[in-house]
Amino acid sequence: MLTTFDRHILLRFSISIVVLVTALVVFFIVLDYVEHIDDFMDRGAKMRQVFLIYYPSYVPEMVKLISPLAVFMSCVYLTGRLSQQLQIAALQTSGVSLQRLLLPYLIVGLVLTATMFWFNGWLVPQSNVVRLDFEERFLKEAPRQIDSNDIHRQESPGSIVTVAFFDRRSQIGHRASLQRFSGGKRLEERIDAIRMQWVDSLQVWRLQAAVRRTFTEDGLERREEIAVLDTALTVFPRDFARTEKDVQSMTIPVAREYIDALNRAGADNLGRARVEYYSKFSYPIANFILVLIGVPLASVRRRGGQAVQLGIGLAIAFIYLAVMKFVEPFGYTEALKPVVAAWLPHAVFFIIGFVVVARTRK
Repeated sequence: MLTTFDRHILLRFSISIVVLVTALVVFFIVLDYVEHIDDFMDRGAKMRQVFLIYYPSYVPEMVKLISPLAVFMSCVYLTGRLSQQLQIAALQTSGVSLQRLLLPYLIVGLVLTATMFWFNGWLVPQSNVVRLDFEERFLKEAPRQIDSNDIHRQESPGSIVTVAFFDRRSQIGHRASLQRFSGGKRLEERIDAIRMQWVDSLQVWRLQAAVRRTFTEDGLERREEIAVLDTALTVFPRDFARTEKDVQSMTIPVAREYIDALNRAGADNLGRARVEYYSKFSYPIANFILVLIGVPLASVRRRGGQAVQLGIGLAIAFIYLAVMKFVEPFGYTEALKPVVAAWLPHAVFFIIGFVVVARTRK
């Protein structure tokens, strides 16, 4: 049963998180605009596009990234104030343990973790579609395309699609080739085309100036020239024109299907995509873990007051972020399994939080 004090903590903690998230979003928008204003001007982005399209679509990604920091700093600030005002000492004197004091914080942490899981897995990807498209057009630091030349994809067992160059924006592959093998060994059919363009309305690839060659078992070849040939393949434009941030614009189910499709197609360099996919599950839990660390940390009065506590809180938050950024590249290169790279920092800090709670004076 929640007490009046619990409800007081729930309300103040929730309001503090909302206020801090709002302040940080405004701060990062100003910072980002100052950093990229030259790109916007040089590449012809209108201020209406920047502030009515780009930044509104960027806000969900910002909220996703800064929510753990906002939760942690709100936790440290609120608990620190209670500690400095001796309210925590009074509660502990009356027999309220630290674990009981944690209850309202943990409720907010769990609710926020569940909310951010849905938010990160379904809502943020939809807004990132607009944001990443804008960045590709108007920013120099646009997402780098992983594959662009000599791309090979397995369309199905015994069938390989090759494209010399793929243009992501026009969805056109130049100098395309489709090879089908009988029994996985003997070349049975080969289609070469000058261009291969995706037709979204029909969900087919349109091959232009195609030459189809079929080969019999006794070595005879039959040649046929076709001006336009529509063909349905299990390979889609996104499988040819991957960028470093593709998974950011995909919901959890779509990202899973995307990675499975690339696996079937024989694509390499999937480490980053897998890390970002698993991070959709692991990153929201940081909101809960930082509550475990923040309350015991701020519940102890320190010389220097809240300034010292906030300083320690910021240091811990940035160490947490630094560990994540340090480990992730090992997952990108698959020196570590991507699932391990995505979960390891959170597992380490969860253990730290558990130890801090256990060792803090009850």
